[in-house]
Amino acid sequence: MKKKEIILPAVALFVICLVSTLLLAFANKVTAPIIEKNSAQTEIETRQTVLSADKFTDETSGDLSFAVGYGKDGNPMGMIFVTNAKSYGGEIKIMTGIDMDGKVTGVEILSINDTAGLGMNAKKDSFKEQFKGLIGGITVKKNSSNHDNNEITALTGATITSNAVTTAVNEALDDFAKVADQFRTGGAD
Repeated sequence: MKKKEIILPAVALFVICLVSTLLLAFANKVTAPIIEKNSAQTEIETRQTVLSADKFTDETSGDLSFAVGYGKDGNPMGMIFVTNAKSYGGEIKIMTGIDMDGKVTGVEILSINDTAGLGMNAKKDSFKEQFKGLIGGITVKKNSSNHDNNEITALTGATITSNAVTTAVNEALDDFAKVADQFRTGGAD
């Protein structure tokens, strides 16, 4: 083989890879702020789904970030926490609403990459509704659940996903327990 037969295709491949990389970097730089803005807007809109309130404020306490929902009378109605857990397809991101009595008011899945038809069924209302009214220490049962025992029924064929969602919701309930008292006594607006 001649040097020209080796160098020419190698240079052409290098130029193609360089141009492709630069185009991808440019596209990422242009779209990243838009994606981040849309994600933040979706999170704000989802708040109303997990906790029906008239006004929300973003709060922090130590290393915890959360939102507090207020009624028309200005009293806190509950809190919203966004937590993560490791699931079958990677990390999931869950938004959990909790009333001031420490009961779950709603659960929404912000991001999930689990198996279609199995783990992705966690997005269905029939699964998420199981969490409403439950308190900390929620457990997962494979065949049936007993709401009185603070249990939910696992998704068929997706126990890992069911456990991940439950872990994230339990984490939100734990976080609520850490900060709720300062808002019950009117510690914030």
